[in-house]
Amino acid sequence: MQHNEFVGKDIVSIKDMSNEEIEHILDVAKGMVDVAKGKKKMRVLEDRILGLAFFEPSTRTKLSFECAMLRLGGKCLGFSDPTSTSVAKGETLSDTVRMLSSYSDAIVIRHKYEGAARLAARISDKPVINAGDGAGQHPTQTLLDLFTIRSKLGKIEGVNVALIGDLKYGRTVHSLAYALAKFRANLYFVAPETLQMPDDIVDTVCELGGKPEKYSRLEDVIEHADVFYMTRIQKERFPDVQEYNKVSGVFRMDAKMLENAKKNAIVMHPLPRVNEIQPDVDETPHAVYFEQAFNGVPVRMAILALLLGGEL
Repeated sequence: MQHNEFVGKDIVSIKDMSNEEIEHILDVAKGMVDVAKGKKKMRVLEDRILGLAFFEPSTRTKLSFECAMLRLGGKCLGFSDPTSTSVAKGETLSDTVRMLSSYSDAIVIRHKYEGAARLAARISDKPVINAGDGAGQHPTQTLLDLFTIRSKLGKIEGVNVALIGDLKYGRTVHSLAYALAKFRANLYFVAPETLQMPDDIVDTVCELGGKPEKYSRLEDVIEHADVFYMTRIQKERFPDVQEYNKVSGVFRMDAKMLENAKKNAIVMHPLPRVNEIQPDVDETPHAVYFEQAFNGVPVRMAILALLLGGEL
């Protein structure tokens, strides 16, 4: 697949992408690693501008997109606090997107409402990249997760992946479950019943060829998983604080627990973490979550270069 087939496309949901498209992005990202580390220079997006519309808080996603654009020679503009924009005056999402489209060559949007990125893509005449919409999708996080799994384990197909924690509200695991099913990975959904993967997502995973198994205890998958994908219990997504308090801290990974894991098993986390991964895990060879966070830069560099037609 040639990179020009991506020019002008939107990245809204991982479900919209073929395996071939996903693998092409991962291949391009592999060649971007040294550029992302500052060891090489690449100016393929010089004079291009990336618009950032972050209606929700973000650290890694926003900064890695900014870093990716700068590493490619481009520039960024936008906001991370909607209260300092005309949104606070009542401006609609549609009008904000139209305005940002006129100022930039592509838009990255994060929003609290599921479907906001899809709406933005319909309105904008520039490529729109979904950086997370409510409890919906987070496709670029999924791509960097796949990149990390492939880099560390050498493949995605047939890998045993345990998705652990908040599977109900976690948009990261929703996107990742779809992608892993497409690549025929074996899925373990580990969560308390109240936070298990929603039925509609389980149904779609099965339609894509996945055969997920559900568990309520982390210990039940320790010996079998190649990937432990830990997630934070997201207090901000709970409509009822009392319900959050019941499940907060249910799953905690520590170094002793990993003594029974496969030698090459890896522990991942989209970050930020709270107490679901204990600090002693950081010192084990299983911990890859900080490397995973860095991988957001080369992967997002690949996405931007492809969508904006950079010469690779």
